[in-house]
Amino acid sequence: VLDTGTCYQQAKRALHAAVPEHLHAREREIGIIRQFLRDHICGRRPGSLYISGAPGTGKTACLSRVLLDCKGDLTGSKTIVLNCMALSSPAGIFPALAQELGLPGATGREGMQRLEKKLTAQGPMVLLVLDELDQLESKGQDVLYTLFEWPWLPGSRLVLVGLANALDLTDRSLARLSARPAGSPQLLHFPPYTREQLTAILTERLGQVAGAPVLDAAALQFCARKVSAVSGDARKALDVCRRAVEVVELEVRSQTLLKPLPGGEW
Repeated sequence: VLDTGTCYQQAKRALHAAVPEHLHAREREIGIIRQFLRDHICGRRPGSLYISGAPGTGKTACLSRVLLDCKGDLTGSKTIVLNCMALSSPAGIFPALAQELGLPGATGREGMQRLEKKLTAQGPMVLLVLDELDQLESKGQDVLYTLFEWPWLPGSRLVLVGLANALDLTDRSLARLSARPAGSPQLLHFPPYTREQLTAILTERLGQVAGAPVLDAAALQFCARKVSAVSGDARKALDVCRRAVEVVELEVRSQTLLKPLPGGEW
């Protein structure tokens, strides 16, 4: 007898937006991030990487996967991951970074000098990952300029990786950096997932659940077609399928409860 509870629970778990072992259709992007970290962290060369792409295109998941896979290579360095959504203002990034580096709160000019001194002193490489980088846009873009110019300070040991939804953040906001070719960050764009890629992601996730498929192939393809037409957002596709599993689960439960008694009596 099929345990209706567990197969639906397993399906819902498989459809959660956690970081999977294998990220479908993102082998190229993972390779570029891995190579960047090897060149700059292991090679002790300061630098910056700007990762762009719409929500749900796998930016954070790919970077998290690479950080997990490259743990051994990164042991001699300090990794700091900050989500800029959590900051009350763009300038709040500096006290948050100071805290991570064990410095007293960085406010004003003195705080900034202390941070710069720390990042250009002798020591291990510092990998600073800033997710939701769009949140740091400010009047005059001083915050973003400061961060992206730090890897180019003499003696810098900072490697900066920024993730943002906007494809043109560097063109719009950081045009000044491109005036110095060395100062421009390396760019990596994540395109939206196609219908075929979304179908493969959903099929792969639900393939982890034993027994008959909880959602049929036609339903997965329908979901992938709808989501790819609007956004190509894998998280949205996973959410839609998770809700579909909940609907199926409720229907099966109500049928189980309403089954007639043996002998045809209620």
